[in-house]
This record gives sequence, C-alpha cells and structure tokens, in this order.
Amino acid sequence: KMSAVFLLLLASAASVGAALEKGLPSREPRRLSCVRCCGPSEQPASIISSRYTRMSSDPAYSVPKVQPTIDITILKGEKGEMGARGYPGAVGKEGERGLRGFNGRKGQKGQPGPQGHSCKQLYAAFSVGRRKSLHSSDYFQHVTFDTEFVNLYKHFNMFSGKFFCYVAGIYYFSLNVHTWNFKETYLHLMKNEKEVTILYAQPSDRSIMQSQSLMLDLQEGDEVWVRMFKRERENAIYSEESDVYIIFNGHLIKPAVE
Repeated sequence: KMSAVFLLLLASAASVGAALEKGLPSREPRRLSCVRCCGPSEQPASIISSRYTRMSSDPAYSVPKVQPTIDITILKGEKGEMGARGYPGAVGKEGERGLRGFNGRKGQKGQPGPQGHSCKQLYAAFSVGRRKSLHSSDYFQHVTFDTEFVNLYKHFNMFSGKFFCYVAGIYYFSLNVHTWNFKETYLHLMKNEKEVTILYAQPSDRSIMQSQSLMLDLQEGDEVWVRMFKRERENAIYSEESDVYIIFNGHLIKPAVE
C-alpha cells in the first residue's frame, strides 16, 4: 500500500515537470567570443568595435552612462595678495613714426603783450670832398675836407674831418683819392685811434683813381676818419679847385636797435 502511494506521487511530479517544460521557451546557452586580456588602447579597432556592439545590443551587457558632477567653487581658492613690483624690462627699440594726428581745438585768446617800441626810423649819412692837394708831413696827418655834399644831422665834423657816431649799428664807408705822378699814396682809414684798413698806390708816371671801402660795426661815440702816413717817402694825394678828386662817404646800413 505504501509503495503504491509513493509511485503515485512520483508520477504526479513527473507530469507537472513535463507541463512546465512545455510552457517555458527553451534557451540555448550563449557563446562569448574570446578577447585579449589587455588595455583598451592596445586592442585592434575591429575587436573593440564588435565587442561594444554586442554589449550595447544585449541588455545584460549594457554599460550605464555616468556623468560626474564637480563643484568648481570648491576647487578655486581665494585671491592672493599683490606681489612686489618687478624690475623694469630692457628698453625696446624705437618704433616707427606714427601718423599725423588730427588738429586740436582752437585755444583761448591770450593776454595782450607788452607795449612795443614806437616805430622810429634812424638815419645817418654823409658825403664830403676835398679840392686841395695834400702832402705828408713829418708826423701822421689828419685829412680834412672842404666840400660838403651830404651831412645828415651834421654827424660829420668838417673842422676835424671826423665822423661821430650818434646811432649805433652797421655802417658802410668808402674813400676815393687821386694819386700824384711819381709819388706814393699811403692813407689809413681809422676807427678811433686804430687803423682798420689801408689805401695804397705805388709811385707811377701816370696818376690814377684809387679807392677803398668797408663796413664797420660802430657804437655810440665812435669816430671814423682818414689819416695820411708820415713822411718817409714822397706821399701825396692830388686834387684841384675846379674838380673834386678826393671823396669820403659813409652811411648807416642797420641800426643796432630797431
């Protein structure tokens, strides 16, 4: 009787197992491909690609996407203190000249300047002649003049034969004489007591006209005159009462103060 019960239970279990096998689908065992046990960077691209395709297509091998979240504020520190000023660098090369800039705005009108000097023209001029011949003496001899052509403001003294400077500035002077046959002509143009130039002609059987000219920078009070050299040789200048052969001229070119 006990044997019959055991057999009945065994038959029931077998029938239940058969029914379960019929209701569930059969699943074949998965065959995995063999890959090298090396780093991903060392694997061929074809193997990595096929492996990723199988794993991503199968839910059992899908890789979850992980995006790390990093709080940047916890990595950035506080602003430090300013460091010491560094040494200046080497001077660079001079750059090219830049373009001309735009004109600036017109400035304000300036203050009036000091009052200027009154416009006053200053003049000085003379032209005198001598109608008498003159021979040298044992000493230096003043050459005086007896004919007055121009004597502006009487700056030339006819008695002493000297021009007196009342207006400082640049002057032009010229001296013209007629030599004497077979006699030497030797004169100095003087500034105060100093010889500044010479007029000279050698003895000749024919008389000639000889001249000398120059410019002088004169100060007020200076004197300009003509002196004949002392007699060591026959020294003379020729003239006649009817004609003027000896002429002394001078005039102001530019005053020192305008």
